[in-house]
Amino acid sequence: MQKILIVDDEIMMLKMASRILSKKYKVICASSGAEALQLFENEKPDMILSDLLMPEMDGYELYRLLQTKTASPVPVMFMTADDSDESENRGFAIGAADYIRKPLKADILLRRVSNILDNLDKLQDLKQAAELDSMTGLLNKVAAQREIGKLCEKARGVLLMIDLDNFKLVNDFHGHAMGDKILIKFSELLNGAVDSADLTGRIGGDEFIAFCQNVTTEAEISGKANLLNEKIIAAAKNYMGDDMKIPLGVSIGAVFVPNEGRNFADLYQKADKALYEAKQNGKHGCIFYGAKNDLSAQKNSPDIQKILDERNNATEAYFVGADDFKIIYRLAARLVQSYKNEIQFMTLTIDSDDEKILGEFRDLLTNTFRISDCVTQNGKNQFLILMPETKMLEAKIFQGKIIAKVAGVKSLSQYKISCEIRKL
Repeated sequence: MQKILIVDDEIMMLKMASRILSKKYKVICASSGAEALQLFENEKPDMILSDLLMPEMDGYELYRLLQTKTASPVPVMFMTADDSDESENRGFAIGAADYIRKPLKADILLRRVSNILDNLDKLQDLKQAAELDSMTGLLNKVAAQREIGKLCEKARGVLLMIDLDNFKLVNDFHGHAMGDKILIKFSELLNGAVDSADLTGRIGGDEFIAFCQNVTTEAEISGKANLLNEKIIAAAKNYMGDDMKIPLGVSIGAVFVPNEGRNFADLYQKADKALYEAKQNGKHGCIFYGAKNDLSAQKNSPDIQKILDERNNATEAYFVGADDFKIIYRLAARLVQSYKNEIQFMTLTIDSDDEKILGEFRDLLTNTFRISDCVTQNGKNQFLILMPETKMLEAKIFQGKIIAKVAGVKSLSQYKISCEIRKL
């Protein structure tokens, strides 16, 4: 229920206004400007209805002092028995929301108060909409940086920069609609992983930011990171099927406040640097700014293999994004040059642009090739495969297997498959 503070030095008028408004609103009464200021601090009313002419502190002075006590102006409506235009003009000139003359008429007072509060609700809705990310409902970049910046100046806690690992593959292979579902779900998971008083925002794309208040240990944030990694994979498999192969995960860069300062711009850069290290050191984890997190410092740690290993036991060909495939291809070329390994490079193209068909074909490839082979999707309907330690004849046998399998799948059999094999 919306709250109205009524201020009047005349007790009868105070009771009358209170009786009218209490039918629809919660009412607090003050018999002087000084009392009104004290109640304003404690009650945080949505609106103030104040007499204009009062001893010691008139309505004009009360209005001026009230506006210094809040960042968001609270609407004030003046009431007075003075029927001159001068006082009304002065009231509007200083920013009054409305003006009503005594004696009060119940229907007119209720209507004017309702109009003011309805407009206030609309303004708040517009302000909120302008500050929220339209897809996820989190704070948008501007609002998140502003509000988290305020917390960094006064609160103790940890600033987090968060990035979804390998999210681009979702858009590439399952479409942007699926990508949107993952972003929305992750936003829900992120909000669920922090306290209600903490702030979360979306910086853009698959990048997020959060501030967790009163958190002082690395273990607590690492626990949140592990939880988010587990839940985002579970959610992705729920959306895309248990055979979903994309190594989705969460990387976090963290910086403690005020240990590393209170200036938001500096803290943001430090958290971003830690996030970069997390991405470089295996993804799916959290790095704290200032900690010794590089791989060389952890070379004797029993957990280093957990950072480097795949998250699941491999049972099929290694499917990666186009950028990762380029790195693997260049390494393979070096191995051929140095050790004379025989590696075959295969290009497979299916004559379809249908996302569902392409997904079926991609799954068929990863299940047909060996766990030592590497597969990527190049553009819309072309797939590239690296086959280490493979003779040309063996590669052609795999080519025949693919064509035979496609012919045996009703949904794929109608599409033409073209193939090219060459030695790396």
